[in-house]
Amino acid sequence: MVEPDKSRASRGMVVNPHSSRADQHPAQSVLVDLTNWNNSFLTEKVVEPNQKTYNWYHQKFRRVPTIDECYTDDAVCYMEANEQFKRDKSVDSEILSILRQRFEDCVLYEAPDEKVKCKHLFDQYNDATESWFTKYGDLGAYTNVKSAFMKQKHRMIWERRHGPVGSGMKEPL
Repeated sequence: MVEPDKSRASRGMVVNPHSSRADQHPAQSVLVDLTNWNNSFLTEKVVEPNQKTYNWYHQKFRRVPTIDECYTDDAVCYMEANEQFKRDKSVDSEILSILRQRFEDCVLYEAPDEKVKCKHLFDQYNDATESWFTKYGDLGAYTNVKSAFMKQKHRMIWERRHGPVGSGMKEPL
């Protein structure tokens, strides 16, 4: 048995390990070479340059319908919305962790003047913390999308009746 041509096999070309060039008809040899050249040319010049290449950790997931877009008896939609909520919560928590770490690093590096030099990082961290607690605060560790949606609904009802949260209750007329 003749060993297959390793360079041709590594490029994805058609290689028959049970035959050698001597066994092939000259026209068959030309046809195989032409097919391999066409496939290689298309792959290298057309397909590969037009493919998006990105690292696995930059993977983008498609957005699924939110809980308010699901029907009441659609368990699959509810499960997808719940998974999307968990993914969003973990991403927001990681962003908050990164901002906290940046602020702590700045405080350690700029030790005597940290209040002045790290103020912008502190403000960013406080804004992100406020947003995170507005969305996920008081929900607990093992929450689901339905309880978060109810929190959002109750907050909207409160703001309609009493104004922005934190401004106090309106007096009845």
